[in-house]
Amino acid sequence: MNVLIDKFDVFAGGFWLTLQICLLAAIGALLLGAVVAVLRISPVPPLRAVGTAYVNIFRNMPLTVVMFFAAFGLPALGSNADFLRLPGLDAVFNRLGTDLPYFRFALIALVLYTAAFVCEALRSGVNAVPPGQAEAARSLGLTFSQNLRHVVLPQSWKASVVPLGSVIIAMIKNSALAGFFGVVGDLAQTADQLTSAEGFAFVPVAIGISIGYLIMTVPLGALLDRIEKRQAVAR
Repeated sequence: MNVLIDKFDVFAGGFWLTLQICLLAAIGALLLGAVVAVLRISPVPPLRAVGTAYVNIFRNMPLTVVMFFAAFGLPALGSNADFLRLPGLDAVFNRLGTDLPYFRFALIALVLYTAAFVCEALRSGVNAVPPGQAEAARSLGLTFSQNLRHVVLPQSWKASVVPLGSVIIAMIKNSALAGFFGVVGDLAQTADQLTSAEGFAFVPVAIGISIGYLIMTVPLGALLDRIEKRQAVAR
């Protein structure tokens, strides 16, 4: 167990890098998932078909395959995902601006994959709103976008917040795959470095990696439990 103390800086660095990719992926997935959810409930059939196709493809595809496409498909197409090197953002998340693109590739894969589940969580919240609310808004002359912004979405977020939290927790655990696709320095890659390259026993290293993920997921799970209980009392 001395590895947890002797290599604390390595574990801390892996935790910080994993936290960065999870934070960026969560923001990206929430934004993209919201767009796809709007397409899914759009009254325009072609837009609804696009949203449905996106969800069906990414929800039924293993994340490993999405990671492969991002890590090896994008370079084959001549892209290093440089569009993610946003001024100011790459100063806070310095891996976005480095010449090692696998952090960006893993981020793209996590966002694309998780957005499909975010979409369904948001859509479940929209479906929880009584249909009469939207019908009353339409009878008042509100457009589809006005109906969503002023009537449906303000009521749907309460039903969506717990499923969304569960999706984010799953995404944090899924981020462990990033280390196996070239993201140097995250928690999963740290485990491989300490066990294979430096010869430390696997079990203590695995315990240290598990503690890192639990630090990110357990508080979020406890918060979701509290929100769910408050919603049950309110009902």
